[in-house]
Amino acid sequence: MSLLFKSRQSGAQQHQITFVQRVIMFFTSHFRQCIASFGEIIRTPLASVMTIAVLGLSITLPGTLYVLVKNLNNISADTQQAAEISVFLKKQASDADIQQLIKRVRTWPEIDSLTFVSADDALEEFRTLSGFGDAVDYLDSNPLPDVLLVYPADKHGAPGSAKALLDKLLQEREVESGKLDIEWLERLHAILAIANELVSMIAVLLFIAVILIVGNTIRLNIFNKRSEILIMKLVGATDSFIQRPFLYTGFWYGFLGGIMAWITIALLLWWMSSNIEDILSLYNQDFVLAGMGFSTLMSMLGISVFMGLTGSAISVSRYVRQIEPQ
Repeated sequence: MSLLFKSRQSGAQQHQITFVQRVIMFFTSHFRQCIASFGEIIRTPLASVMTIAVLGLSITLPGTLYVLVKNLNNISADTQQAAEISVFLKKQASDADIQQLIKRVRTWPEIDSLTFVSADDALEEFRTLSGFGDAVDYLDSNPLPDVLLVYPADKHGAPGSAKALLDKLLQEREVESGKLDIEWLERLHAILAIANELVSMIAVLLFIAVILIVGNTIRLNIFNKRSEILIMKLVGATDSFIQRPFLYTGFWYGFLGGIMAWITIALLLWWMSSNIEDILSLYNQDFVLAGMGFSTLMSMLGISVFMGLTGSAISVSRYVRQIEPQ
């Protein structure tokens, strides 16, 4: 019995070693085929560089648009607070009524601060800034009203809250009309919504093109190695073993194309950064153009590799099986 137990124990150990060896051989085989597929790309530099360039440039366009739209979203997020509300008072409102209005409005929790601009001060400012000072002297009376410049609190500076505050101000008896300085931001949000949809549509179309390009390149590689595939099938190689190097080729195309797209996007953003900052300075915006973060880069590389693998998988699943020895 002791000899039988020892024999079974040694057999179990031998089976365990064999399983570990198989796992090591499996990963070793994959590693060798991965490196071999990369060597195939290096041995055909011109064709490989052209394919990688097409993939990289196809990813560059939606990637650049995505980064620009993301920066615009950051700008709109930084300026989503209403700058001020201009409240125009009635001409017949007396000084006492205006002072009572200011005292009442100052107690509102929605308001951070307010500034009163009299009609005379507004006319003098218009005379100074407009360049029509001489023409103003011919006016019989001051056509400008008294104005309250109301600055909403941080909690009430969003477009919806600011509009509600404007409606509340319009209910005061001394108020004639009002203007909310945020309409341009709503237009910007509408434009950004269209831009996001446009980026998505362009990305989908270009990604389909990338998959087709990779698939066609792998198909040509399969036809060029038809004789090798026939010999491998004659000696008993499985379809999965034959397909594996072509799948790794698609992986390398996608990975290198993603790296090229990342470098191209970085160069484009560096080239455009000074011009964009000059434009923003005209709107008193101190903003630094943000590039691609690590998470965005990893996502782009993942999508690029996925497209390369998808294109190669479509080709190998169809054309390798068609090659059979007669």
